[in-house]
Amino acid sequence: MTSEQILQHFQDTNALLDGHFLLSSGLHSPKYLQCALALQYPADAEKFGHAIATHFVNEDIRTVASPAIGGLVVGYATAAALNTRFLWTERQNGEMTLRRGFSLTPGERILVVEDVITTGGSTRECIAALTAAGGEVVAAASIIDRSNGAADVGVPRISLVSLDVPSYTKDKCPMCFGGDGPVKPGSRTAA
Repeated sequence: MTSEQILQHFQDTNALLDGHFLLSSGLHSPKYLQCALALQYPADAEKFGHAIATHFVNEDIRTVASPAIGGLVVGYATAAALNTRFLWTERQNGEMTLRRGFSLTPGERILVVEDVITTGGSTRECIAALTAAGGEVVAAASIIDRSNGAADVGVPRISLVSLDVPSYTKDKCPMCFGGDGPVKPGSRTAA
């Protein structure tokens, strides 16, 4: 899949939105990527998972992990393409943790997969939880990188599409200055 094909898919599924949005990071942006719409058909999720997996076929990945909830579908599809297990981290009392009886063997090689990376915060939290549980996170990946390569997650990472989408703190948001209030279409309250 090319970057153009991926962006066209996001447009065709109404997953690339224009407006004034409050992101889960707490930042404001004129664009929002609603990946749930882009991944609602299993065949589409399979294509994205396969496209990510092709970058890691020779990396001896033992486990694919994703932060819940956004990364679950594409993480699962990537694990299926790599023929490895899949698990996830989730927030408990505001902290990203490994739950549901999931465990890791010491040094287990893990790929962390997300749908969209903006600041890399959820990915970093996921990596910290997996490392604390004994895993070795060797890389990270996402369908979309809104930071255009700027987000640092502490491990090498790839994305299928890199975008330079502006994001602003509330006090520097030009849309707020114009009197337009943000909409929060995502699944989690900003910190």
